Amino acid sequence: MSSTTRPIVFMDINIGETPAGRIKMELFSDVVPKTAENFRQLCTGECRLDVMRDPRVTRMGLSTGNHHRDLEQSTFVNGFWADVPNFMCQGGDFLNGDGTGSFSIYGKNFPDENFQEKHTGPGLLSMANSGPNTNGCQFFITTAKCDFLDGKHVVFGKVIDGMLTLRKIENVPTGQNNRPKLVVKIVECGEM
Repeated sequence: MSSTTRPIVFMDINIGETPAGRIKMELFSDVVPKTAENFRQLCTGECRLDVMRDPRVTRMGLSTGNHHRDLEQSTFVNGFWADVPNFMCQGGDFLNGDGTGSFSIYGKNFPDENFQEKHTGPGLLSMANSGPNTNGCQFFITTAKCDFLDGKHVVFGKVIDGMLTLRKIENVPTGQNNRPKLVVKIVECGEM
């Protein structure tokens, strides 16, 4: 599959109440199709979270075509909850907003698909996990080379536009546990 047929998803980011920009990401659907599809559906809102019967997961934004928009109830409502300069920005925990929640379109979590792609530099989209075969809704985007994560986290995409927005997130002052002192929220996300 050529890169022109790979899905492109986007996230519009606010830092505090201020729009920070858009991040566009190409998903490696030809390398890790299940992982890419999980993320794509969470971005578009195609996956109805309330069908999982988790009482905490009853909210879902409105999905219209290939575009998902609901400022208070989007899939990634909590946005980025951790950022570590010269390492990564992590987000996607819409259950608890602190890195402890997990959900996927396949159930609570799903296995590591493969480790073919490596953490070779900034702008790589990778699954956050709590050990082998625990992929869910959480992800991170690298802000530097992170080869020590190779073989432990599945790389499933890359930033193709919006590195400046990622650098803005990376540079938000943080407090305890690398939590941003300002809310870094994904206010809109979908597929291009």
